Amino acid sequence: MATKFIFVTGGVLSSLGKGLASASIGCLLESRGFKVTILKCDPYINVDPGTMNPFQHGEVFVTDDGAETDLDLGHYERFIDHVLTRANNVTTGQIYHSVITKERRGDYLGATVQVIPHITDEIKRAIHRVAADVDVVIVEVGGTVGDIESLPFLEAIRQFRGDVGRENVLYIHLTLVPYLASAGELKSKPTQHSVKELLQIGIQPDILLCRTDRLLPKELKAKIALFCNVSEKAVITAKDVGSIYEVPLVLRSEGLDAIIVQMLGMPQTEADLSAWEAIVRKEKESTASVTIAVVGKYLELKDSYKSLTEAIIHGGIANDCQVHIKAVDGEAVARDGPKEHLRDVAGILVPGGFGSRGVEGKIAAIAFAREERIPFFGICLGMQCAVVEFARHVCGLQGANSREFDLNSPHPVVDLMSEQRGITSLGGTMRLGAYPCRIVVPSVAYQAYGTTEISERHRHRYEVNNDYRDILERHGMRLCGFSPDDMLVEMIEIPDHPWFVGGQFHPEFKSRPKRPHPLFREFIKASLVRQESRV
Repeated sequence: MATKFIFVTGGVLSSLGKGLASASIGCLLESRGFKVTILKCDPYINVDPGTMNPFQHGEVFVTDDGAETDLDLGHYERFIDHVLTRANNVTTGQIYHSVITKERRGDYLGATVQVIPHITDEIKRAIHRVAADVDVVIVEVGGTVGDIESLPFLEAIRQFRGDVGRENVLYIHLTLVPYLASAGELKSKPTQHSVKELLQIGIQPDILLCRTDRLLPKELKAKIALFCNVSEKAVITAKDVGSIYEVPLVLRSEGLDAIIVQMLGMPQTEADLSAWEAIVRKEKESTASVTIAVVGKYLELKDSYKSLTEAIIHGGIANDCQVHIKAVDGEAVARDGPKEHLRDVAGILVPGGFGSRGVEGKIAAIAFAREERIPFFGICLGMQCAVVEFARHVCGLQGANSREFDLNSPHPVVDLMSEQRGITSLGGTMRLGAYPCRIVVPSVAYQAYGTTEISERHRHRYEVNNDYRDILERHGMRLCGFSPDDMLVEMIEIPDHPWFVGGQFHPEFKSRPKRPHPLFREFIKASLVRQESRV
């Protein structure tokens, strides 16, 4: 079977859920036994989102090979359970950089370099690059149809059908069907206008995913099909759901996977979503519950901690309990004291981040977790703050801090990595991607992982200062994870505590609904024990 290509576009407005739709399509096709990969095309000129503010773009998802990518790659990995690479995210910045580099080398032999064909050809090469050894390539085009910056990508996917054959390409368009309470009816006009925009570019969608808060009645589907020139069965209700893991099940109930397989002439295999159904059932029907505080600083935008939020939910699924996440601003903790915001929680998690804002509040929250024996999980900056807190309040090192926040600290227990010194460029220069780690036995970390050799994804510039290893351990902190050369402290824990663990890496990037990360699983388990003991 020739490789099939599915292009997912969006219209009307942003944040309709193209990423989840693409991931869900991948999940459905995988459940039928097909090998799937997904590519995200981002139209912004940044080379990658690594230097972008989380308020603008949400979290930066890091791949094993060290790429800083769009958060939708996190959805892809969680839904199709494949390890993706830097090739699975391409931006306008990358495309133009590649073309300009070739022009400077003289690769175009004196030709005038233009958007068509040179930019569009480069986009098509990026699509073909991920197509080796897979049955289906799903390509999500970021932005909204009608955006100027998306036009080169849309033109490239328009050309693609002619390049690889009509029978090997499918266009799926996600649009909005709003319900107007004042009129008491669903409105199809936004969808009609969105499809019209797409037709002007030269793309006729084969399938419409209609985002709505209720099931579309048959007569409305027929109207949309008529005005948008698609088959009535190709008008799919993409109904709002309580959990993102329900999306594949809703789309399957609408027959989306069946029509995709039929339109692309793929083998009619049977779908098996039993494992997925079990995940949703556990998430929705578990009677036990636990409240976890996430003490951060990008809390106004949920997408800032998207992988973290999902990993916490996975930990709940592993323990057959529902997790309620309480977002706590680090600055509020510093202002009001930790008891005001954390007295009612069963676990405290301090995530990664950059900059000094809210750090003293995070340190105060960690002190509260340590002293009140509340399960604590520190990730990246959260682990570094735990080291600072322990150094100040247990080791008696007054003024202990990270050099990221205080260059003149008398005790820089967290310092810039040696290979980071002298680096002035911000983009793609941190310690990025998967690195091995050696786990100490015995340790809480070993109990969680069940092995002494692990690999986790990193995104940071600072590490525990090796000059302070001895004093930290003498006062009761166990340094329980190290780089293979023993030069970098990767994990810490406090043995005389119900559960107090920190990791320099980002374990949330590797957590999956089918395979919850062991550290999140054990953190939620310990938090559940505390919650139940309090009850």
